[in-house]
Amino acid sequence: MKKQALISVSDKTNITTFAQGLVDLDYDILSTGGTLKTLKEAGIPAKAVDEVTEFPEILGGRVKTLHPFIHGGLLAKRSDADHMNQLEENNIAPIDMVVVNLYPFKQTLQKEGVSGDEIIENIDIGGPTMLRAAAKNFADVAVVVNPSDYETVIEGLRADSFGKAERKKLAAKVFQHTANYDAMIARYFSEETEEAFPETYTVTYEKIQSLRYGENPHQQAAFYQNPLHKGWSLAAATQLHGKELSFNNIQDANAALEILSEYKEPTAVAVKHMNPCGIGVSDNLSSAFAKAYEADPISIFGGIVAVNSEIDAETAKQLSEIFLEIVIAPGFTDEAMEILTQKKNIRLLDLPMQDGDSGYHKLTTVKGGMLVQDTDDGEVAKDALTFPTKRQPSDKELTDLLFAWKAVKHVKSNAIVLAKDNQTVGVGAGQMNRIGSAQIAITQAGDKANGAVLASDAFFPMPDTVEAAVAAGVTAIIQPGGSKRDQDSIDVCDEHGIAMVYTGMRHFKH
Repeated sequence: MKKQALISVSDKTNITTFAQGLVDLDYDILSTGGTLKTLKEAGIPAKAVDEVTEFPEILGGRVKTLHPFIHGGLLAKRSDADHMNQLEENNIAPIDMVVVNLYPFKQTLQKEGVSGDEIIENIDIGGPTMLRAAAKNFADVAVVVNPSDYETVIEGLRADSFGKAERKKLAAKVFQHTANYDAMIARYFSEETEEAFPETYTVTYEKIQSLRYGENPHQQAAFYQNPLHKGWSLAAATQLHGKELSFNNIQDANAALEILSEYKEPTAVAVKHMNPCGIGVSDNLSSAFAKAYEADPISIFGGIVAVNSEIDAETAKQLSEIFLEIVIAPGFTDEAMEILTQKKNIRLLDLPMQDGDSGYHKLTTVKGGMLVQDTDDGEVAKDALTFPTKRQPSDKELTDLLFAWKAVKHVKSNAIVLAKDNQTVGVGAGQMNRIGSAQIAITQAGDKANGAVLASDAFFPMPDTVEAAVAAGVTAIIQPGGSKRDQDSIDVCDEHGIAMVYTGMRHFKH
């Protein structure tokens, strides 16, 4: 008996070449709908599934392969005499290969103005059922879900080297593919029903690239993207120049973009080890970068810079004067590219940064589990601030306080940021006590601490940080408030004429 292959694909890339290869290997072809039409137009002999089932496609194509004549042929174990007898008794022919890819659910979701009805109609039912049936029975049935595997399969069949091990690898791809497909459908319905944290949390990511290694050379790693993320992300960036990104590059670059999203004016952010070493805001990009650089000209060396405006020649000249791993921008002028590409190893990433970027769930794996939370998108409006001290901040101080408050939420806790004139001048990150972070930030700021403002990601459990700020010349402080000992800090501020602002919102980042 000749072998049979059932072909029904949404993505018709190279399908006629593959089908012809199967015919040349003496396969009979079964097919459906648009695929059948494509094969016949290419002169490839193929039989309609409904000729085998003797039952027409119904419900607008919703039911066409869900039939015992199909699934019996897929699921029968060739080594089981009872199975094979049942096929013969019911006049069912074995199916030896399934070539299926699914309705374009992801692409439909991503279409502008798509209706709910169109989304639902692009949930494939028969395709996943056939794929799962064939993959379950991989010992006897080959199943191909990805056009990139067509050539390998044909070559293996021709060389008579396509055995159970190869079929098992293809089956694994099928279950990965259907799991990905179902996860996207589950996410769609969870969002539609506004169920942010369902009882079972299913996620799916698609591989962008293998990485040379992880945080350290002995760790393996890869970069995946969320296929349905809305808004801009590093995964959507186009690399224009430079070496391949590393695991640490990607972590730092994402941190830079998270910080950059806080600011609307021309802004430059410099990041080292996922903490900002400099943030500058101005009325033009060149000036903004100068501020970010001057904030910490030592730590920026070998760092990552992200900006929210097209890089021009003047800014490119500034960037080219120091060693940077990566520069991310929503565009580069021709002159800027000519300047920056003279540096062989610098990575240049082009990333459109349109308005309307959305938050996302942040996933943190722990041993045997996972934590899921919203991203820290909390913003504090001016009218939500409270002022517990006798002196209130001036307009200029308030501008710097809000600038610093946006920055401190992206610094590892315990976090302290000193800022002045829309520029960070001192950053203290990740210390086991708050005064330790404050001392680092004050030391880094040096003389610039005089007249600066201070932001703290969480409240002061004791007044020592305020006392250190007073000694450094800080004039205003912003913090969440809420400590049982808040009054101690207020008293120190009042004694020295410092303004304090409460946000009522904490920004821990571990």
